[in-house]
Amino acid sequence: MLQAINLRKSYNSLEVLKGIDLTIKRAEIVSIVGSSGAGKSTLLHILGTLDDPDAGEVLFDGESVTKLGRTALARFRNRHIGFVFQ
Repeated sequence: MLQAINLRKSYNSLEVLKGIDLTIKRAEIVSIVGSSGAGKSTLLHILGTLDDPDAGEVLFDGESVTKLGRTALARFRNRHIGFVFQ
């Protein structure tokens, strides 16, 4: 299970993510949609551990991945995350 708890992210004075909570169960298919500039890519980058939130936490199977170091994050992505870029 992938879980986001109170994710927040700002760029300078622009608050992009404002306390996002999200739970995605194993094998669940989810679509993230919204208008341009709504924070979809920012959210996906944080969930995929490519970016860090300013606040909040990302959990994978109940364990926090938010504060892992670079090597541990790379290992985590290699084992658990898949990316498809358009």
